[in-house]
Amino acid sequence: MILETKRLYLRELCREDKEALADILQDETTMYYYHGAFSDEEVEQWLKRQLQRYRDYDHAFGFWAVVSKETQEMIGQCGLTLQPWKDQEVLEIGYLFRRDQWHKGLAIEAAQACKAFAFEKLGAEKVHSIIRDTNIPSQKVALRNGMCVVDQWVKHYRDVDMPHYLYRIDKEEYEKGK
Repeated sequence: MILETKRLYLRELCREDKEALADILQDETTMYYYHGAFSDEEVEQWLKRQLQRYRDYDHAFGFWAVVSKETQEMIGQCGLTLQPWKDQEVLEIGYLFRRDQWHKGLAIEAAQACKAFAFEKLGAEKVHSIIRDTNIPSQKVALRNGMCVVDQWVKHYRDVDMPHYLYRIDKEEYEKGK
């Protein structure tokens, strides 16, 4: 286990999570902001990429499985990854939950824990979230996580140009809000 919140455990993903991961990544509604549900091959690639990130970052951080304390099942993903933004790489908090878990405050609960981890354990100076311009629910999570929009950019993903906002909170703002 990497993190624990009131209702959740966050731990590294493992091969055994593939079916639960597919439940999320292959849901058309959940994946709307990714321009559609993933194929079996894309789910496999996603899982491999997350497992590789653990190795690349020496298990210090990554996109983690979110497990419900109540049911002990994987209900989403949340964590920290290095993501490209224009000509740089930024430390990002990302979150993606199974649709039946939406509107329960779980994304903000997990994202706040990841933010604290980034500042307190990793010593980060800034933490970001990169969110598609049309993804209002994720934008609300970023705002509730103390972030504000600092930039915008059109990312090309899955053969589509997708405008994105860059949300950020710096360590000084985090310290003020504690």
